[in-house]
Amino acid sequence: MSTTTSTAPQDEKTSGLKKVVAASMAGTVVEWYEFFLYASAATLVFGTLFFPNAGTQLEGIMAAFATYAVGFLARPIGGIVFGHFGDKYGRKRLLQLSLVLVGVATFLMGCLPTFDQIGYLAPVLLVLLRFIQGFAVGGEWGGAVLLVAEHSPAKSRGFWASWPQAAVPGGNLLATAVLFVLASTLSDEAFLSWGWRVAFWLSAVIVLIGYYIRTKVSDAPIFLKAQKEAVQGDKRFGIIEVFRRYPRGVFTAMGLRFAENILYYLVVVFSITYLKIIVEMDTSRVLLLLLVAHALHFAVIPLVGRLSDRVGRRPVYFAGAILGGTWGFFAFPMMDTANEAIIIIAIMMGLMFHALMYAGQPAIMAEMFPTRMRYSGVSLGYQVTSVIAGSIAPIIAVSLLSTFGSSVPVAMYLAAACLVTALVVLSLKETRGLSLHDIDAADAAETADRDARVAEFAGSARR
Repeated sequence: MSTTTSTAPQDEKTSGLKKVVAASMAGTVVEWYEFFLYASAATLVFGTLFFPNAGTQLEGIMAAFATYAVGFLARPIGGIVFGHFGDKYGRKRLLQLSLVLVGVATFLMGCLPTFDQIGYLAPVLLVLLRFIQGFAVGGEWGGAVLLVAEHSPAKSRGFWASWPQAAVPGGNLLATAVLFVLASTLSDEAFLSWGWRVAFWLSAVIVLIGYYIRTKVSDAPIFLKAQKEAVQGDKRFGIIEVFRRYPRGVFTAMGLRFAENILYYLVVVFSITYLKIIVEMDTSRVLLLLLVAHALHFAVIPLVGRLSDRVGRRPVYFAGAILGGTWGFFAFPMMDTANEAIIIIAIMMGLMFHALMYAGQPAIMAEMFPTRMRYSGVSLGYQVTSVIAGSIAPIIAVSLLSTFGSSVPVAMYLAAACLVTALVVLSLKETRGLSLHDIDAADAAETADRDARVAEFAGSARR
Protein backbone atom coordinates (compact mmCIF):
# COMPACT_ATOMS: atom_id res chain seq x y z
CA MET A 1 0.00 0.00 0.00
CA SER A 2 2.74 2.42 0.98
CA THR A 3 4.79 1.48 -2.06
CA THR A 4 1.89 2.34 -4.36
CA THR A 5 1.40 5.66 -2.60
CA SER A 6 5.07 6.61 -2.78
CA THR A 7 5.52 5.66 -6.40
CA ALA A 8 2.31 7.26 -7.69
CA PRO A 9 3.59 10.86 -7.60
CA GLN A 10 6.81 9.77 -9.32
CA ASP A 11 4.88 7.91 -12.02
CA GLU A 12 2.68 10.94 -12.54
CA LYS A 13 5.73 13.20 -12.80
CA THR A 14 7.37 10.88 -15.35
CA SER A 15 4.14 10.72 -17.34
CA GLY A 16 3.94 14.52 -17.38
CA LEU A 17 7.57 14.75 -18.50
CA LYS A 18 6.91 12.31 -21.34
CA LYS A 19 4.03 14.53 -22.47
CA VAL A 20 6.35 17.55 -22.48
CA VAL A 21 8.93 15.57 -24.48
CA ALA A 22 6.26 14.53 -26.99
CA ALA A 23 5.04 18.12 -27.41
CA SER A 24 8.57 19.40 -27.87
CA MET A 25 9.47 16.69 -30.37
CA ALA A 26 6.23 17.01 -32.36
CA GLY A 27 6.91 20.62 -33.24
CA THR A 28 10.64 20.11 -33.73
CA VAL A 29 10.10 17.24 -36.17
CA VAL A 30 7.76 19.46 -38.16
CA GLU A 31 10.09 22.45 -38.26
CA TRP A 32 13.16 20.45 -39.17
CA TYR A 33 11.25 18.44 -41.75
CA GLU A 34 10.61 21.71 -43.49
CA PHE A 35 14.09 23.12 -42.97
CA PHE A 36 15.87 20.00 -44.23
CA LEU A 37 13.39 19.56 -47.03
CA TYR A 38 14.85 22.73 -48.46
CA ALA A 39 18.39 21.36 -48.03
CA SER A 40 17.60 18.25 -50.05
CA ALA A 41 15.66 20.23 -52.65
CA ALA A 42 18.62 22.60 -53.06
CA THR A 43 20.61 19.72 -54.52
CA LEU A 44 17.84 17.84 -56.30
CA VAL A 45 15.54 20.59 -57.62
CA PHE A 46 16.32 24.25 -56.96
CA GLY A 47 19.62 24.36 -58.82
CA THR A 48 17.75 23.38 -62.00
CA LEU A 49 14.42 25.21 -61.59
CA PHE A 50 15.49 28.47 -59.96
CA PHE A 51 19.10 28.91 -61.14
CA PRO A 52 19.16 27.55 -64.70
CA ASN A 53 21.73 30.07 -65.97
CA ALA A 54 24.60 28.62 -63.91
CA GLY A 55 27.51 27.42 -66.04
CA THR A 56 27.78 23.87 -64.64
CA GLN A 57 25.68 21.58 -62.48
CA LEU A 58 27.95 22.19 -59.47
CA GLU A 59 27.65 25.96 -59.95
CA GLY A 60 23.85 25.71 -60.03
CA ILE A 61 23.90 23.72 -56.81
CA MET A 62 26.26 26.29 -55.23
CA ALA A 63 23.77 29.04 -56.11
CA ALA A 64 20.97 27.02 -54.51
CA PHE A 65 23.13 26.47 -51.42
CA ALA A 66 23.65 30.24 -51.22
CA THR A 67 19.89 30.70 -50.80
CA TYR A 68 19.99 27.78 -48.38
CA ALA A 69 22.49 29.78 -46.30
CA VAL A 70 20.01 32.68 -46.05
CA GLY A 71 17.96 30.56 -43.66
CA PHE A 72 20.98 30.32 -41.38
CA LEU A 73 21.54 34.08 -41.52
CA ALA A 74 17.97 34.55 -40.28
CA ARG A 75 18.31 32.04 -37.45
CA PRO A 76 20.31 34.25 -35.03
CA ILE A 77 17.76 37.03 -35.54
CA GLY A 78 15.00 34.56 -34.73
CA GLY A 79 16.97 33.30 -31.76
CA ILE A 80 17.38 36.83 -30.37
CA VAL A 81 13.75 37.83 -30.88
CA PHE A 82 12.22 34.56 -29.70
CA GLY A 83 14.73 34.29 -26.87
CA HIS A 84 13.88 37.75 -25.54
CA PHE A 85 10.13 37.25 -25.60
CA GLY A 86 10.43 33.60 -24.58
CA ASP A 87 12.21 34.65 -21.39
CA LYS A 88 9.50 37.23 -20.80
CA TYR A 89 6.27 35.47 -21.79
CA GLY A 90 7.14 31.78 -21.76
CA ARG A 91 8.53 29.00 -23.91
CA LYS A 92 5.18 27.53 -24.98
CA ARG A 93 3.71 30.65 -26.62
CA LEU A 94 6.77 31.34 -28.71
CA LEU A 95 7.05 27.71 -29.80
CA GLN A 96 3.51 27.79 -31.15
CA LEU A 97 4.25 30.98 -33.09
CA SER A 98 7.46 29.59 -34.61
CA LEU A 99 5.61 26.49 -35.77
CA VAL A 100 2.98 28.49 -37.63
CA LEU A 101 5.57 30.77 -39.27
CA VAL A 102 7.74 27.99 -40.63
CA GLY A 103 4.67 26.06 -41.83
CA VAL A 104 3.30 28.98 -43.83
CA ALA A 105 6.70 29.74 -45.39
CA THR A 106 7.29 26.13 -46.41
CA PHE A 107 3.82 25.68 -47.90
CA LEU A 108 4.29 28.83 -50.00
CA MET A 109 7.64 27.50 -51.27
CA GLY A 110 5.70 24.66 -52.84
CA CYS A 111 3.53 27.21 -54.66
CA LEU A 112 6.39 29.24 -56.17
CA PRO A 113 6.61 29.73 -59.94
CA THR A 114 9.97 28.71 -61.44
CA PHE A 115 12.61 30.83 -63.19
CA ASP A 116 11.17 29.92 -66.59
CA GLN A 117 7.79 31.33 -65.53
CA ILE A 118 8.63 34.61 -63.77
CA GLY A 119 12.38 35.06 -64.23
CA TYR A 120 14.54 36.45 -61.45
CA LEU A 121 11.52 37.10 -59.24
CA ALA A 122 11.42 33.33 -58.60
CA PRO A 123 14.76 33.10 -56.73
CA VAL A 124 13.97 36.41 -54.96
CA LEU A 125 10.73 34.99 -53.55
CA LEU A 126 12.54 31.77 -52.68
CA VAL A 127 15.11 33.74 -50.67
CA LEU A 128 12.40 35.72 -48.87
CA LEU A 129 10.53 32.59 -47.81
CA ARG A 130 13.80 30.94 -46.82
CA PHE A 131 14.54 33.91 -44.55
CA ILE A 132 11.14 33.59 -42.84
CA GLN A 133 11.69 29.86 -42.46
CA GLY A 134 15.11 30.41 -40.89
CA PHE A 135 13.78 33.14 -38.58
CA ALA A 136 11.15 30.75 -37.20
CA VAL A 137 13.55 27.82 -36.83
CA GLY A 138 15.95 30.16 -35.01
CA GLY A 139 13.40 30.54 -32.25
CA GLU A 140 12.36 26.89 -32.22
CA TRP A 141 15.42 25.11 -30.88
CA GLY A 142 15.96 27.06 -27.67
CA GLY A 143 12.33 26.90 -26.62
CA ALA A 144 11.93 23.22 -27.49
CA VAL A 145 14.96 21.97 -25.58
CA LEU A 146 14.34 24.25 -22.59
CA LEU A 147 10.74 23.17 -22.31
CA VAL A 148 12.12 19.68 -21.63
CA ALA A 149 15.34 20.59 -19.78
CA GLU A 150 13.50 22.78 -17.25
CA HIS A 151 11.00 20.00 -16.53
CA SER A 152 13.72 17.32 -16.16
CA PRO A 153 15.34 15.99 -12.97
CA ALA A 154 18.97 17.07 -12.62
CA LYS A 155 20.30 13.49 -12.59
CA SER A 156 18.69 12.57 -15.94
CA ARG A 157 18.56 15.94 -17.73
CA GLY A 158 21.01 14.78 -20.41
CA PHE A 159 18.73 11.90 -21.39
CA TRP A 160 15.39 13.72 -21.40
CA ALA A 161 16.72 16.90 -23.06
CA SER A 162 18.34 14.83 -25.81
CA TRP A 163 14.95 13.76 -27.18
CA PRO A 164 14.24 17.12 -28.90
CA GLN A 165 17.68 16.67 -30.49
CA ALA A 166 16.55 13.28 -31.80
CA ALA A 167 13.59 15.07 -33.36
CA VAL A 168 16.01 16.86 -35.70
CA PRO A 169 17.09 13.67 -37.53
CA GLY A 170 13.44 12.65 -37.13
CA GLY A 171 12.45 15.65 -39.22
CA ASN A 172 15.24 14.92 -41.66
CA LEU A 173 14.12 11.31 -41.81
CA LEU A 174 10.59 12.39 -42.65
CA ALA A 175 11.77 14.85 -45.32
CA THR A 176 14.06 12.27 -46.89
CA ALA A 177 11.33 9.62 -46.80
CA VAL A 178 8.83 11.85 -48.57
CA LEU A 179 11.35 12.82 -51.25
CA PHE A 180 12.42 9.18 -51.64
CA VAL A 181 8.85 8.03 -52.24
CA LEU A 182 8.24 10.82 -54.73
CA ALA A 183 11.55 10.31 -56.56
CA SER A 184 11.00 6.53 -56.69
CA THR A 185 7.42 6.60 -57.96
CA LEU A 186 7.64 9.51 -60.39
CA SER A 187 9.66 10.00 -63.53
CA ASP A 188 12.44 12.61 -63.43
CA GLU A 189 10.27 14.92 -65.53
CA ALA A 190 7.23 14.58 -63.24
CA PHE A 191 9.35 15.01 -60.10
CA LEU A 192 10.91 18.23 -61.41
CA SER A 193 7.59 19.48 -62.77
CA TRP A 194 5.30 19.05 -59.76
CA GLY A 195 6.34 16.10 -57.58
CA TRP A 196 8.75 18.05 -55.39
CA ARG A 197 5.96 20.52 -54.52
CA VAL A 198 3.92 17.82 -52.80
CA ALA A 199 6.58 17.43 -50.12
CA PHE A 200 6.31 21.15 -49.30
CA TRP A 201 2.50 21.15 -49.31
CA LEU A 202 2.41 18.29 -46.81
CA SER A 203 3.79 20.70 -44.23
CA ALA A 204 0.30 22.18 -43.75
CA VAL A 205 -0.98 18.86 -42.39
CA ILE A 206 1.88 18.12 -40.03
CA VAL A 207 1.96 21.72 -38.74
CA LEU A 208 -1.64 21.38 -37.56
CA ILE A 209 -0.78 18.14 -35.75
CA GLY A 210 2.30 19.63 -34.08
CA TYR A 211 0.45 22.79 -33.05
CA TYR A 212 -2.36 20.81 -31.44
CA ILE A 213 0.04 18.67 -29.40
CA ARG A 214 1.86 21.76 -28.12
CA THR A 215 -1.37 23.23 -26.74
CA LYS A 216 -1.47 20.37 -24.22
CA VAL A 217 1.59 21.33 -22.16
CA SER A 218 2.64 24.25 -19.95
CA ASP A 219 5.89 25.96 -18.99
CA ALA A 220 8.03 24.43 -16.22
CA PRO A 221 7.48 25.51 -12.59
CA ILE A 222 11.06 26.82 -12.39
CA PHE A 223 10.34 29.18 -15.29
CA LEU A 224 7.01 30.34 -13.84
CA LYS A 225 8.80 31.09 -10.56
CA ALA A 226 11.57 33.01 -12.33
CA GLN A 227 9.00 34.90 -14.41
CA LYS A 228 7.14 35.96 -11.26
CA GLU A 229 10.34 37.04 -9.53
CA ALA A 230 11.44 39.01 -12.59
CA VAL A 231 8.19 40.98 -12.58
CA GLN A 232 8.30 41.64 -8.84
CA GLY A 233 12.00 42.47 -8.71
CA ASP A 234 12.26 44.18 -12.09
CA LYS A 235 15.03 41.78 -13.15
CA ARG A 236 16.49 42.21 -16.59
CA PHE A 237 16.70 39.61 -19.36
CA GLY A 238 17.44 39.43 -23.08
CA ILE A 239 20.54 39.56 -25.25
CA ILE A 240 22.17 42.61 -23.65
CA GLU A 241 21.85 41.16 -20.15
CA VAL A 242 23.21 37.80 -21.31
CA PHE A 243 26.30 39.39 -22.83
CA ARG A 244 26.75 41.60 -19.79
CA ARG A 245 26.49 38.83 -17.22
CA TYR A 246 27.36 35.58 -19.01
CA PRO A 247 29.56 36.31 -22.05
CA ARG A 248 31.72 33.24 -21.41
CA GLY A 249 28.65 31.01 -21.58
CA VAL A 250 27.62 32.44 -24.95
CA PHE A 251 31.07 32.06 -26.52
CA THR A 252 31.56 28.59 -25.04
CA ALA A 253 28.23 27.51 -26.54
CA MET A 254 29.38 28.86 -29.91
CA GLY A 255 32.64 26.93 -29.73
CA LEU A 256 30.86 23.70 -28.79
CA ARG A 257 28.48 24.11 -31.70
CA PHE A 258 31.12 24.92 -34.34
CA ALA A 259 32.42 21.47 -35.33
CA GLU A 260 29.15 19.66 -34.61
CA ASN A 261 27.25 21.90 -37.02
CA ILE A 262 29.84 21.61 -39.80
CA LEU A 263 30.08 17.82 -39.45
CA TYR A 264 26.32 17.41 -39.65
CA TYR A 265 25.84 19.40 -42.82
CA LEU A 266 28.77 17.73 -44.54
CA VAL A 267 27.27 14.34 -43.74
CA VAL A 268 23.61 15.01 -44.57
CA VAL A 269 23.78 17.74 -47.22
CA PHE A 270 27.18 17.72 -48.94
CA SER A 271 27.14 13.92 -49.12
CA ILE A 272 24.07 14.12 -51.36
CA THR A 273 26.00 16.34 -53.77
CA TYR A 274 29.13 14.17 -53.60
CA LEU A 275 27.27 10.92 -54.23
CA LYS A 276 25.09 12.36 -56.97
CA ILE A 277 27.74 14.34 -58.90
CA ILE A 278 31.06 12.62 -58.18
CA VAL A 279 29.99 9.00 -57.58
CA GLU A 280 27.08 9.42 -60.04
CA MET A 281 24.56 7.54 -57.92
CA ASP A 282 20.85 7.59 -58.68
CA THR A 283 18.86 10.12 -56.65
CA SER A 284 16.50 7.54 -55.15
CA ARG A 285 19.43 5.35 -54.04
CA VAL A 286 21.14 8.27 -52.32
CA LEU A 287 17.93 9.16 -50.49
CA LEU A 288 17.41 5.56 -49.42
CA LEU A 289 20.89 5.39 -47.90
CA LEU A 290 20.30 8.62 -46.00
CA LEU A 291 16.92 7.35 -44.87
CA VAL A 292 18.56 4.40 -43.12
CA ALA A 293 21.28 6.62 -41.63
CA HIS A 294 18.78 9.13 -40.21
CA ALA A 295 16.86 6.29 -38.53
CA LEU A 296 20.06 5.15 -36.79
CA HIS A 297 20.88 8.73 -35.79
CA PHE A 298 17.42 9.13 -34.25
CA ALA A 299 17.90 5.98 -32.16
CA VAL A 300 21.45 6.76 -31.02
CA ILE A 301 20.96 10.31 -29.71
CA PRO A 302 18.93 9.45 -26.56
CA LEU A 303 21.42 6.68 -25.74
CA VAL A 304 24.26 9.18 -25.88
CA GLY A 305 22.19 11.59 -23.78
CA ARG A 306 21.90 8.93 -21.08
CA LEU A 307 25.64 8.28 -21.35
CA SER A 308 26.31 11.98 -20.65
CA ASP A 309 24.33 11.62 -17.41
CA ARG A 310 26.46 8.66 -16.33
CA VAL A 311 30.03 9.58 -17.33
CA GLY A 312 29.73 13.35 -17.75
CA ARG A 313 29.16 15.92 -20.46
CA ARG A 314 32.85 16.67 -21.20
CA PRO A 315 34.28 13.21 -22.02
CA VAL A 316 31.40 12.31 -24.33
CA TYR A 317 31.58 15.61 -26.19
CA PHE A 318 35.38 15.48 -26.47
CA ALA A 319 35.22 11.98 -27.98
CA GLY A 320 32.75 13.27 -30.57
CA ALA A 321 35.03 16.16 -31.54
CA ILE A 322 38.11 13.97 -31.94
CA LEU A 323 36.36 11.21 -33.86
CA GLY A 324 34.48 13.74 -36.01
CA GLY A 325 37.79 15.22 -37.12
CA THR A 326 38.78 11.91 -38.70
CA TRP A 327 35.56 11.32 -40.64
CA GLY A 328 36.35 13.10 -43.90
CA PHE A 329 39.64 11.27 -44.39
CA PHE A 330 38.02 7.83 -44.59
CA ALA A 331 34.36 8.59 -45.46
CA PHE A 332 34.85 10.09 -48.93
CA PRO A 333 37.20 7.30 -50.12
CA MET A 334 34.54 4.85 -48.87
CA MET A 335 31.94 6.69 -50.95
CA ASP A 336 34.23 6.56 -53.97
CA THR A 337 33.89 2.77 -53.99
CA ALA A 338 30.24 3.19 -55.13
CA ASN A 339 29.46 0.18 -52.93
CA GLU A 340 26.20 0.95 -51.14
CA ALA A 341 27.04 -1.14 -48.07
CA ILE A 342 30.34 0.70 -47.63
CA ILE A 343 28.71 4.08 -48.28
CA ILE A 344 26.01 3.57 -45.65
CA ILE A 345 28.67 2.60 -43.09
CA ALA A 346 30.54 5.85 -43.83
CA ILE A 347 27.40 7.95 -43.42
CA MET A 348 26.34 6.12 -40.26
CA MET A 349 29.75 6.62 -38.66
CA GLY A 350 29.58 10.34 -39.38
CA LEU A 351 26.18 10.61 -37.71
CA MET A 352 27.29 8.53 -34.71
CA PHE A 353 30.28 10.83 -34.19
CA HIS A 354 27.90 13.76 -34.51
CA ALA A 355 25.55 12.29 -31.88
CA LEU A 356 28.38 12.25 -29.33
CA MET A 357 28.45 16.04 -29.55
CA TYR A 358 24.83 16.79 -30.35
CA ALA A 359 22.96 14.75 -27.72
CA GLY A 360 24.37 16.58 -24.71
CA GLN A 361 24.06 20.13 -26.06
CA PRO A 362 20.66 21.01 -24.49
CA ALA A 363 21.74 19.93 -21.02
CA ILE A 364 25.17 21.58 -21.28
CA MET A 365 23.82 24.88 -22.56
CA ALA A 366 20.86 24.95 -20.16
CA GLU A 367 23.34 24.53 -17.31
CA MET A 368 25.29 27.61 -18.42
CA PHE A 369 22.58 30.22 -17.79
CA PRO A 370 20.00 31.13 -15.10
CA THR A 371 16.33 30.67 -15.94
CA ARG A 372 15.56 34.36 -16.41
CA MET A 373 17.85 34.59 -19.45
CA ARG A 374 18.28 30.96 -20.45
CA TYR A 375 16.21 31.12 -23.67
CA SER A 376 18.23 34.10 -24.89
CA GLY A 377 21.56 32.57 -23.89
CA VAL A 378 21.13 29.14 -25.47
CA SER A 379 19.44 30.50 -28.61
CA LEU A 380 22.21 33.03 -29.18
CA GLY A 381 25.04 30.56 -28.63
CA TYR A 382 23.38 27.92 -30.79
CA GLN A 383 22.05 30.00 -33.68
CA VAL A 384 24.85 32.53 -34.27
CA THR A 385 27.29 29.67 -34.82
CA SER A 386 25.09 28.24 -37.55
CA VAL A 387 25.91 31.29 -39.70
CA ILE A 388 29.65 30.64 -39.71
CA ALA A 389 29.39 26.86 -39.55
CA GLY A 390 26.46 24.91 -41.03
CA SER A 391 25.25 27.61 -43.41
CA ILE A 392 28.47 27.82 -45.37
CA ALA A 393 29.82 24.29 -44.83
CA PRO A 394 28.17 22.85 -47.98
CA ILE A 395 29.25 25.92 -50.00
CA ILE A 396 32.86 25.66 -48.79
CA ALA A 397 32.90 21.92 -49.39
CA VAL A 398 31.52 22.22 -52.93
CA SER A 399 33.98 25.03 -53.66
CA LEU A 400 36.94 23.00 -52.37
CA LEU A 401 35.82 19.98 -54.34
CA SER A 402 35.37 22.03 -57.52
CA THR A 403 38.73 23.82 -57.12
CA PHE A 404 40.97 20.90 -56.15
CA GLY A 405 39.04 17.99 -57.62
CA SER A 406 39.68 16.06 -54.40
CA SER A 407 37.89 15.38 -51.12
CA VAL A 408 41.06 15.77 -49.04
CA PRO A 409 40.73 19.57 -48.62
CA VAL A 410 37.15 19.00 -47.43
CA ALA A 411 38.41 16.51 -44.85
CA MET A 412 41.07 18.98 -43.68
CA TYR A 413 38.44 21.70 -43.31
CA LEU A 414 36.37 19.43 -41.06
CA ALA A 415 39.40 18.36 -39.02
CA ALA A 416 40.33 22.00 -38.33
CA ALA A 417 36.80 22.75 -37.14
CA CYS A 418 36.84 19.73 -34.82
CA LEU A 419 40.15 20.86 -33.32
CA VAL A 420 38.55 24.20 -32.38
CA THR A 421 35.65 22.48 -30.64
CA ALA A 422 37.91 19.98 -28.86
CA LEU A 423 39.88 22.86 -27.32
CA VAL A 424 36.65 24.50 -26.17
CA VAL A 425 35.52 21.24 -24.53
CA LEU A 426 38.78 21.09 -22.57
CA SER A 427 37.99 24.52 -21.09
CA LEU A 428 34.46 23.48 -20.13
CA LYS A 429 33.40 22.86 -16.52
CA GLU A 430 31.65 19.57 -15.86
CA THR A 431 27.96 20.27 -15.05
CA ARG A 432 26.48 16.76 -14.89
CA GLY A 433 23.81 16.61 -12.18
CA LEU A 434 23.85 20.36 -11.54
CA SER A 435 20.56 21.76 -10.20
CA LEU A 436 18.97 24.57 -12.21
CA HIS A 437 17.65 25.93 -8.90
CA ASP A 438 21.25 26.25 -7.66
CA ILE A 439 22.16 28.16 -10.81
CA ASP A 440 19.27 30.56 -10.20
CA ALA A 441 20.24 30.96 -6.54
CA ALA A 442 23.84 31.78 -7.46
CA ASP A 443 22.63 34.29 -10.04
CA ALA A 444 20.30 35.91 -7.50
CA ALA A 445 23.09 36.15 -4.92
CA GLU A 446 25.49 37.66 -7.45
CA THR A 447 22.83 40.13 -8.59
CA ALA A 448 22.06 41.17 -5.02
CA ASP A 449 25.76 41.63 -4.27
CA ARG A 450 26.24 43.71 -7.41
CA ASP A 451 23.19 45.89 -6.63
CA ALA A 452 24.46 46.44 -3.09
CA ARG A 453 27.85 47.57 -4.38
CA VAL A 454 26.20 49.90 -6.89
CA ALA A 455 23.99 51.39 -4.17
CA GLU A 456 27.00 51.82 -1.87
CA PHE A 457 28.97 53.55 -4.63
CA ALA A 458 26.01 55.84 -5.43
CA GLY A 459 25.66 56.72 -1.73
CA SER A 460 29.35 57.53 -1.46
CA ALA A 461 29.15 59.74 -4.55
CA ARG A 462 26.24 61.70 -3.08
CA ARG A 463 28.14 62.26 0.14
